[in-house]
Amino acid sequence: MPAHRNVLAFVMAGGEGARLHPLTANRCKPAVPFNGKHRIVDFVLSNLVNSEIYSTYLLVQYKSQSLIEHVRQTWTMARFMPQQFITVVPPQMRHGPAWFQGTADAVYQNIHLIESMQPDIVAVFGADHIYRMDIRQMIAHHIEHNAQASVATLPVELRECDQFGIVETDDDHRIVDFKEKPRSARPMPGSRTHALASMGNYIFNADALLAQLRKMHESGETDFGKHILPSMVKSHKLVAYDFATNTIPGTQPYEEHAYWRDVGTIDAYYQAHFDTLGAQPRFRMTNPRWPIYASPDQTESAQIENGVISRSVVGSGSIVDGASLDHAMLRRSVLVERHARLEHCIVMERSRIGRGAAVRNAIVDQDNDIPPEERIGFDLERDRQRFPVTPKGIVVVPAGYFPARKSASPYLGQLEETASFGEAPPRMEVLA
Repeated sequence: MPAHRNVLAFVMAGGEGARLHPLTANRCKPAVPFNGKHRIVDFVLSNLVNSEIYSTYLLVQYKSQSLIEHVRQTWTMARFMPQQFITVVPPQMRHGPAWFQGTADAVYQNIHLIESMQPDIVAVFGADHIYRMDIRQMIAHHIEHNAQASVATLPVELRECDQFGIVETDDDHRIVDFKEKPRSARPMPGSRTHALASMGNYIFNADALLAQLRKMHESGETDFGKHILPSMVKSHKLVAYDFATNTIPGTQPYEEHAYWRDVGTIDAYYQAHFDTLGAQPRFRMTNPRWPIYASPDQTESAQIENGVISRSVVGSGSIVDGASLDHAMLRRSVLVERHARLEHCIVMERSRIGRGAAVRNAIVDQDNDIPPEERIGFDLERDRQRFPVTPKGIVVVPAGYFPARKSASPYLGQLEETASFGEAPPRMEVLA
């Protein structure tokens, strides 16, 4: 990226995440945990920092406290470098007593931040996707094509068009049409089955964006995908950036090229976790040349007393005492007691899986104390009477659904005093 290009980033982190309920009952979508110790927002912030874009405003709105605390603890930039910051910005209501009415309105309500920083380029990125991206390559493409706005794109199946903004381009990558979540769309050039979809990541020349935001405000328009970009197609040069051309150092041959997942539903969120497991995963979390940063971890190391463990993640402070884990992902301070079985599960912070309990195809949110001998994921009709169950049969146990037992230790990350350590755990049949 040319040294004279001054870039300011806005990350749209105000999403309510209704389709991720109950995981979003008390937190916004970008704050939802992911993998062993990350949150969804860590991916876009890591991409920005790794791309040497250090001036970022994080625009928040719904149930943002968890996200604010995470950013405060994890994303503190050097105090002696004023142009390097990640700052959380809630609605300021500088233009009237209203919350953000849309993605473009969120930026317009903070237009003074652009005016005071005077950047050359403004990056507007979403906060709720799992991916790696060198944003410098997109900016270079934007400059090379003399664009006033650029949209990161990737192919999606035609049947999924109603979930994305769909763009049509000419032979020189110029966008000639932009439709937000159309019921149907024409295939992209060279394909009968796919259309070109917006990833929700945009690059703007600052002057063009400022003019368009002011014009939008006067006409009462509020959203980038619904209003700003379709309008700019007619008056500005908009260019599509092909995400598949983006290269990341350290990516292994076995990884899925141009991996990107919208984890907007429970099923998509659940599956993305298991894309990170194994010796040759589709998406490798541990790429030292392009790290995904996580919150500082002061918890002690995980402890495996004994058990049978297959392709699983055991977070720090967790204890496995004679249990069986198959494709299980434990976050911090999870206790799995003797003879318990976890199959294709995500278990979040400070939860305990009681002695002899069996859980499969489930997400157990934080602060749950699953009773001994409990069965979850084996009788979906019974499960539906207690928990949300997705169309693909994933059971979600809301945070705190099972309160701590009176016999529990003060910390769920510690074994009960009555636990024995001598006998070997029962073996389980590993699922295909």
